[in-house]
Amino acid sequence: MLVVWGALTACHRDAGSGLERVRRAGVLRWGADAQGGEPYAMEDPSRPGQYQGFEVELADALGRELGVRAELVQNDWSNLIPALERGGSFDVAMNGMEITPARAGRVLFTRPYYLFNLLLMARRDDASVSGLESLRGRRVGTLSNSLAWDLLLKSGAQAIPYEGVEEPYIDLEQGRLDAVLMDDLIAQRYGLPKAALRSVGEVGQGYYAIAVRRGEEDLRQALDEALGRIARSGELRAILNRWRIDNAAQQRMVEWNEAQTREVLASTQAPSLEQGHVVMFFQAAGVTLLVSVGAMALAVPLGLLLALVRLYGPRWLSRLATAYVELLRGTPVLLQLYVLYFGLAGVLRLDAFSAAILGLGLNYAAYEAEVYRAGVLAVPRGQMEAALALGMTTPLALRRVVVPQAFRVALPGVTNDFIALLKDSSLVSVISVVELTKRMTIVSVDVRSWLLPGALCAALYLAMSYPLSRLARWLEAKLERA
Repeated sequence: MLVVWGALTACHRDAGSGLERVRRAGVLRWGADAQGGEPYAMEDPSRPGQYQGFEVELADALGRELGVRAELVQNDWSNLIPALERGGSFDVAMNGMEITPARAGRVLFTRPYYLFNLLLMARRDDASVSGLESLRGRRVGTLSNSLAWDLLLKSGAQAIPYEGVEEPYIDLEQGRLDAVLMDDLIAQRYGLPKAALRSVGEVGQGYYAIAVRRGEEDLRQALDEALGRIARSGELRAILNRWRIDNAAQQRMVEWNEAQTREVLASTQAPSLEQGHVVMFFQAAGVTLLVSVGAMALAVPLGLLLALVRLYGPRWLSRLATAYVELLRGTPVLLQLYVLYFGLAGVLRLDAFSAAILGLGLNYAAYEAEVYRAGVLAVPRGQMEAALALGMTTPLALRRVVVPQAFRVALPGVTNDFIALLKDSSLVSVISVVELTKRMTIVSVDVRSWLLPGALCAALYLAMSYPLSRLARWLEAKLERA
């Protein structure tokens, strides 16, 4: 079966690969993430569904040179390279794609089309940040698996990964980070306009190039030749000038040759999976476990309180609890994390770890409320009536008679929710918490493999969740005997 699947996959790739595939389809599909915003590629507010940006114009020019139409395919930036390798979604990746050791070992790169500098930024009231040497042990925000990421790791800084380009500067402004290291194009638009921040200086240099799948050298060669024609004709710098990102250094793109491309690629060597990566996996698993336990410790008592208020509280308070449950269950937890961490930063300044626990805890409390409400309703009404007839107050009857029985009914549901929470904790990576899944994606890109990091990640999740299910079964059996 695997042999047949492999043969079919190979045939599919051969039939639709390279320059011939693009020309036959009449379209050059290029992967990018509009979340990156200006000046790369972003939605045009005056034309819904259309995109604008200097890379959009460059893609159109490349399509014209190849005799086809260019089409942007939206894809998460951090997964552009894996999606390109997998095939089927787009032909090339072009979205501020830096030539790094990890990427150079996985895909082909064309000649560069832009030369950028890495700009280090800090708060104006923090004079201690003076350069890379001052960042050792300090929290510095950047994009994961980028050139800046590699540079920070080498400098001994605590690199904090982000999905977007504006969020790191918000966190720096709020005091959650000590510095931010990003490409100068990003810093100029999202960092420098903030009055509370200052530029420390440029600390590195790199290139943007187009990524092409391995085995498609003909497409890479055609794009190289098209880029050369666009650069020599002056069109490339004209595009850069329209987006106010042209400078004298970009003349190197006009004079670029194949030997320089080989020189840049020869200096990039990707690491392999090492003992240090495994240690980081266990550290990330510890973060996942701490976040999950902390969130569940908040969700269980709050969920029980919400359930009792809905069933036995005053009408106005019961309606308020119902509204809370429906709101938290009816909106994505990802949105709730964004609002809690970024949206409320001006009035509620939480660090990422605290926001992760609070966000997941508040969300899961709504689900626990329904689990406990079902457990309470499963207890025969005569139990409460008998307790009240014996002279117990309602709170005492709930504590001694109803809740203990409801807990036994609710236990399987609570256990399932805790196991689900272990997996949902992967969502907190959007607020810069490096948990197990995020660590897996970072390492996978670094070592050019998803199989071993993915297997290790799955094994650690299983190691955390399986003992919990066994414990729940033991508790159920013990309660049943009691």
